[in-house]
Amino acid sequence: MESTDKLTDTNAILAYLYETFPLCFIAEGETKPLKIGLFQDLAEKLADDSKVSKTQLRVALRRYTSSWRYLKGVKPGAQRIDLDGVDCGELEQEHIDHAQATLKESQEKAKAKRLAVAAKNPAKKPARPAKKAAPKTQVKKQPAPAEKAAPVVELVPAKLEDLKQKQRVNIKLGQNPVSGVITDINKEDVHVQLDTGLTVKVRVEHILL
Repeated sequence: MESTDKLTDTNAILAYLYETFPLCFIAEGETKPLKIGLFQDLAEKLADDSKVSKTQLRVALRRYTSSWRYLKGVKPGAQRIDLDGVDCGELEQEHIDHAQATLKESQEKAKAKRLAVAAKNPAKKPARPAKKAAPKTQVKKQPAPAEKAAPVVELVPAKLEDLKQKQRVNIKLGQNPVSGVITDINKEDVHVQLDTGLTVKVRVEHILL
């Protein structure tokens, strides 16, 4: 039955995409940047496929394009590809810069999380030897200078009258805002092309300036 066959787990949907479009979605190793507007092509190809919904496809595509290995593949000289793995244009420098910044931020967060876990579970100190070693001259290490925190940019919700086509905006997707450019405005619905190449339709209240 259709309800039984429908995929709802994001990992299962990604596995289905790897199998169905192996020249586009790379299961292991370095990936290639995807064609701008690929979601529309993907939705049309799978329009009659009861396994996945457009909503689940969008979530799976967002996870794929935000992975470290995908962001590492968004680099100078790389070609975007379509569903058949055919080259369809070089990357713009703006998209490369955004991918590298996103990757760096994600890796720093992961490192901070690992350090926090390690601090909560310190390794046991080794037992002291029976005989004391000869005293050594201790040199005090100078503490490393504290890194300056990056300035926090306060984003505010946008108003419809403040928006226009080709305007750069931020969209609330998950915990961190995602940058993109407005391509079309239809009443309260705004079409935004993200820097990752994905195009989404959002309500005005989800747009930040």
